[in-house]
Amino acid sequence: MAGHHLLIVYHTQSGTTEAMAQAVIRGARHEDIEGVELRVRQALEADVEDVRWADAIILGTPENFGYMSGALKVFFERIYYACLEETQGLPWCLFVRAGNDGTGAVTSVERIVTGLAWKSVQAPLVVVGEADEAEYLPRCETLGMTMAAGLEAGVF
Repeated sequence: MAGHHLLIVYHTQSGTTEAMAQAVIRGARHEDIEGVELRVRQALEADVEDVRWADAIILGTPENFGYMSGALKVFFERIYYACLEETQGLPWCLFVRAGNDGTGAVTSVERIVTGLAWKSVQAPLVVVGEADEAEYLPRCETLGMTMAAGLEAGVF
């Protein structure tokens, strides 16, 4: 049985965001990582118990109107006050599929997780515009693998 729990919460409306999420999941499930149990939830399905279960969290969102997706915002609205005191210091990272530059989506997520007092452990991975899958999918896998390996090793 795994000793650490990694939660991935994301929202997708396009093939690109879904491909990013699947690459993050593949990385987190890397064969060399054995001590981490993974739970994957769509943003509209994830709840307080999922966050309480987690020892770390990876968030994913498309950039919608220069902001995080409405679904990810709904996730935060559902868990915020229930988790406010219980999850301080939770390691987290973010991936964003951006149509503009991703700044608004990143900033909107960072503002909320700062209020939750979660601990950022990796720079946000932002894919902008018509990016090449051969370039961004390996970066997504690395993000997932780095979070899971760091969690397994006790780095976060």
